[in-house]
Amino acid sequence: MRITQGCFSFLPDLTDEQITAQVEYCLRKGWAIGVEYTDDPHPRNTYWEMWGNPMFDLKDAKGVMMELDDCRKANPQHYIRLNAFDSHRGFETVTMSFIVNRPDKEPDLRMVRTDGPGRSQHYSWSTTTN
Repeated sequence: MRITQGCFSFLPDLTDEQITAQVEYCLRKGWAIGVEYTDDPHPRNTYWEMWGNPMFDLKDAKGVMMELDDCRKANPQHYIRLNAFDSHRGFETVTMSFIVNRPDKEPDLRMVRTDGPGRSQHYSWSTTTN
């Protein structure tokens, strides 16, 4: 099963050239780029590990790609995503987020619903690795 989170998640994995084009778009909009990684892609796990600090003053996509490459080398079997932050309104807002690296074997997340008394519903998750 393929984890689908963020922009472009239903497309085939982006090439480095396509990632660079997206980063250049973000930088033209004045958005800062951050690199994050995790080995737990559960949808409720919104706090991934940061790879360094967001690159607020960076104006060149090559710098982002160098950081991404370093993160990939250090975490080859992790999910890695790029986040674009927009600060034009005085606070940081994630404007774009997309996965740029996946492990060889992705976990299979399954949601299990249990109906209880009084029409209550309880949800649990199970995870297996393909």
